[in-house]
Amino acid sequence: MSSLKRFAPYYGLLAPYKVVFVLAILCGLIYAVSSGLGFPWVVKEVFPVIFDNDAEMAGNVASAAGDRDRMLLQTILLLPLIILVRAVAGFLNVYLMAYCGVRVLEKVRGDVFSKLQDLHVGYFQHTNKGDLISRLMVDCNLVKHCVVEVSNSLIKEPFTFLAALGYLVWLSVQHQENLFLLFCLAAIPICVLPIRHIGKKLTRRAKQLQKQSGTVTEVASENFGAVREVRAFTLEDRERGKFAQAVSKYLRFQLGVVKYDKSLSPVIEIITGLAITIAIYAAARSEWDLKADQVTSLFLALHMCYQPIKKIGSINNQLKRGIASLDRIEEILHAPVLIEDKPDARMLPEPVQGRITFENVSFRYDEEGTVPVLRRLDGELEPGKAYALVGPSGAGKSTFINLVLRFYDPTEGRILIDGIDLRDLKQGNLRGHMGLVPQDPVLFNDTIRENIRLSRPDATEAEIVKAAAKANALGFIENEPQGFDTLVGDRGTRLSGGQKQRIAIARAFLRNPPILILDEASSALDSESESRVQAELQTLMEGKTVLMIAHRFATLKLADEILVFDQGELTARGDHDALMKLSPVYQNLYQKQEL
Repeated sequence: MSSLKRFAPYYGLLAPYKVVFVLAILCGLIYAVSSGLGFPWVVKEVFPVIFDNDAEMAGNVASAAGDRDRMLLQTILLLPLIILVRAVAGFLNVYLMAYCGVRVLEKVRGDVFSKLQDLHVGYFQHTNKGDLISRLMVDCNLVKHCVVEVSNSLIKEPFTFLAALGYLVWLSVQHQENLFLLFCLAAIPICVLPIRHIGKKLTRRAKQLQKQSGTVTEVASENFGAVREVRAFTLEDRERGKFAQAVSKYLRFQLGVVKYDKSLSPVIEIITGLAITIAIYAAARSEWDLKADQVTSLFLALHMCYQPIKKIGSINNQLKRGIASLDRIEEILHAPVLIEDKPDARMLPEPVQGRITFENVSFRYDEEGTVPVLRRLDGELEPGKAYALVGPSGAGKSTFINLVLRFYDPTEGRILIDGIDLRDLKQGNLRGHMGLVPQDPVLFNDTIRENIRLSRPDATEAEIVKAAAKANALGFIENEPQGFDTLVGDRGTRLSGGQKQRIAIARAFLRNPPILILDEASSALDSESESRVQAELQTLMEGKTVLMIAHRFATLKLADEILVFDQGELTARGDHDALMKLSPVYQNLYQKQEL
């Protein structure tokens, strides 16, 4: 089956669990044989003993009643024995397959999530977050289902068919008058036609469904992350309508999938039902000496032949849905890693001075774009000095910071730290020597202690407390009932904006890096706290290379030099007084207070 080949590379995930998988397959084969061969054979053996009063069938006319009762008991026990074997084998098959499935799901999901950690920042700016979550949760599960459970069914169902077919052939050879029943199997090739047609329809609908699932997740996630804004702007009705529209479209695609998925079984049942009806009619019209036990077991075996065909048709539908999910997962797994370490990437030599040099740096987010975001930047930032980056919105300040952090690589030119091209350094080592305090800090749903410790996982309790004190955060932390063990909530929702900012600043104090990047780090604080934190920041900045995106004049007081960006170019640099004389852009920003 061509669809199954798409999953071939993923069967290697079963290698660590091959013993369990083989045991599951063996149990599946026992289940298949007991179903396809066991039931029809038991019917043939049991029915004559129960329903035929002929002495010859009972064994001996002169036999005692006790002998017949013993034979009856022994024969009837075959039925519960077959049921027991079938039930135990079926349970073990399902359980062991579930074990393998959970392990495969863990690996697939882990690989996708791991790849997402390697992709550059720009990938996430052009990808729907809800869609990524849907791929990680829903699509990975469907791929697991195809790799493990569908593969199991593709072994179990054909063996059920072959066991039943073998029994039919054996009985037909023994009693040639039953040979005509084998012609009923001619309906099986006809079943292939609806399987192929419905499978094509299902693939398209499944892709639409999975994509829309991501859209629904994104709408809900966006709403939950903007609760205050929704209430403040009275957007509740708009959000309800937006969500209802997304769900309605999702349900429409879901009904399409259900329609094609569930229509296959009735179609196959109609085809096989007609074949069995013809067989029964032919048997009734014939003059052959057909006995009830033979006919009953034959038709049961015939039913066992058709049942796997119906299930295989359903498996084909599952494979089509799985391929739609596999396509979405492989978009992530095969996405190019644009920012990666070279094989010979090196570490920054200690001690790190923090000298930043940029040589003819240009950058565009879209390589095919015509207008670069940054153009021909040249210059050097000396170690131990603080630099404020100012400019109108879209001037390139944040992009320049992203290049220094190596979230992106320059389209042209290069950036060096202590004379070494960033592309020649290990990313982890490079960023380990930098501290970032964003304007809107993100806190994880963990304790205050662990959110501070993120910047230095090996930090001691005393160092965490000291960092919190320097960030002017110790006061509000100690006022919390749980202190440093207080959970901050999803993205820090249980804390105020100022409190989140202080924790982010405490991270920077804890890491104490040679290069410090501040995106208006005190913007969310009140005036009193801002003055105290800026005093502490001034202490933290001593001896470090500091890049500050400045939006307020108070921040400029901390800078040794101001860099003015405009339309992607570094148009001027100097102190406040010099720029007021030399830079019209800076003069305009200062007058409008848009720094």
